[in-house]
Amino acid sequence: MAPEQSKSGHPGSSPSRPPRLKQPWPVQAWRIAHADNSIFDDARSRHGDVFQLSLGRIKWNFVAHPEAIKEVFTTSPDILHAGEGNEILATALGDRSVLLLDGKEHMRQRRLLLPSFHGEKLAKQTSTIERIAEEQVARIPRDRPFSMRTQSQKIALEVILEVVLGTASSGVEHDRLGEATKKLLDWLASGMRLFASQMLGPRSRAIRRMYRPVLEPLDKGLFALIRERRQATDLKERDDILSMLLLARDEDGQEMTDREIRDELVTLIVAGHETTATALAWAFERLTRCEGAAERLHRESLTEEKEYSRMVAQEALRLRPVLDFVLRLVKQPIEIAGYRFEPGDVITPSIYLVHRREDIYEDALAFRPDRWLDQQPGTYTWIPFGGGVRRCIGLSFAMAEMEIVMRAVARAGVLAPVGSDETPVQRFITTSPARGGEVLLPG
Repeated sequence: MAPEQSKSGHPGSSPSRPPRLKQPWPVQAWRIAHADNSIFDDARSRHGDVFQLSLGRIKWNFVAHPEAIKEVFTTSPDILHAGEGNEILATALGDRSVLLLDGKEHMRQRRLLLPSFHGEKLAKQTSTIERIAEEQVARIPRDRPFSMRTQSQKIALEVILEVVLGTASSGVEHDRLGEATKKLLDWLASGMRLFASQMLGPRSRAIRRMYRPVLEPLDKGLFALIRERRQATDLKERDDILSMLLLARDEDGQEMTDREIRDELVTLIVAGHETTATALAWAFERLTRCEGAAERLHRESLTEEKEYSRMVAQEALRLRPVLDFVLRLVKQPIEIAGYRFEPGDVITPSIYLVHRREDIYEDALAFRPDRWLDQQPGTYTWIPFGGGVRRCIGLSFAMAEMEIVMRAVARAGVLAPVGSDETPVQRFITTSPARGGEVLLPG
């Protein structure tokens, strides 16, 4: 099925602009800021696979068909800028974050970061994640409801402190950085922070002033840690990501500056913590409501098999993606899916909508891990980590962490659901279950 297109009606005339959802822009912005995803369903039912939503300063043009998404992900990064599209994150992450850069600068940072998430280093990191997960799972309360997101956040925070920053599991440095990190992440959880940044601009004086009290303690701790670690004589023997970044060199033999490392560390903290914790919360929220699924994961967790945990992770990320869309800023005129886009436009591949297409996923609204027995994730149909040259660097790390934690939790027993299905709420850049993925572990 081809993407639906709007026709100009005039032979030889230029393609038309995407249709707009006719609703006041404050209402649209409010719905998106509060994870009311029905706005995407409404717009698609009215206008097809390409439509425009308004958030005040910026108009977002959503594309929801795999062929249109392929066009976006394969278009030259000189024409579509993802870094500028992510500008709203600039206040927290910093201007040297790989998520904020484009062109040669992005590719340089990407090449410097990639080795930290693959090969032998990843294998060593997973053993640390397994230990952290087991220690935290042992503290989960029995016979009373608990929030899976809260437990996952604790695991994810410890992974950041030990695997990313390389601090010991106890001590003043570990606790100081942990407190500063948690303070920032808790503060960012409000979807209204992003709403304010969208309205005023992430580099505005008011927004920078608003962020300063929660950024300064973490920045102080990170810069001190970077300076101290630069003096270490055992960097090559260490497995933490900070040490690997300090050893990294680009094609010209240049090392990363303290500011570049700080921005990449904060990117890993913000993007890696909340996304992983939210993905795990949704996985168990859905798993416990799928007949026999929690029992099956428990049985597998007691063996060396890992297939079902992989399928559960893939299905959770399909049906409840942590991010509902990704952004690209148009730098040169371009036609996609039969529509015209001009410099300054934002094109937004819709993860949420493409993951729910019945022509791709049979019974798309159902949580069915077994669909992945004979179906591979499509390059342009399963995109929870984005796509193209901007696909998430930490994909392998994130999937490994998610599967390790799921198996650790499942080994403790067969989890049961609590209450009714949970609705999505906005937590900074993520769409999270309203009660945090509330479940129960029998005693």
